[in-house]
Amino acid sequence: MTDQPNPPGNISWVDLTVGGESNAEEVRDFYQQVVGWTHEPVDMGDYQDFCMQSSDGQVVAGICHAQGANADLPTTWLVYITVADIQASIAKCQASGGQVVKPIAKVGGGQFAVLKDPAGAVFAVYQAVS
Repeated sequence: MTDQPNPPGNISWVDLTVGGESNAEEVRDFYQQVVGWTHEPVDMGDYQDFCMQSSDGQVVAGICHAQGANADLPTTWLVYITVADIQASIAKCQASGGQVVKPIAKVGGGQFAVLKDPAGAVFAVYQAVS
């Protein structure tokens, strides 16, 4: 997650959560070969996730193990959309036929929740905390 999230309504970050039979190292190497991304490790305590960078050094995405805080997430590209009020966004999601997949959790300088829209697509809402 970047330190400067985009304004509400914009995409702030994207992570690929890797679970099942695959592992994040294999997937990291796949994207390195296919699209030319490099990586920096992100220490998660007992394991490492990865911050992926483009050839010009721009941070573009994360590749994460389905462990720790991500243990209950499906294998998917997870888009984080910035919101002004995470509680209000969760309430509106539920009132509009969506579901909470993962309740609010803290990350870096903010908090996020993973939601599912009525069609079944999973995404995250993110609110910076000052």
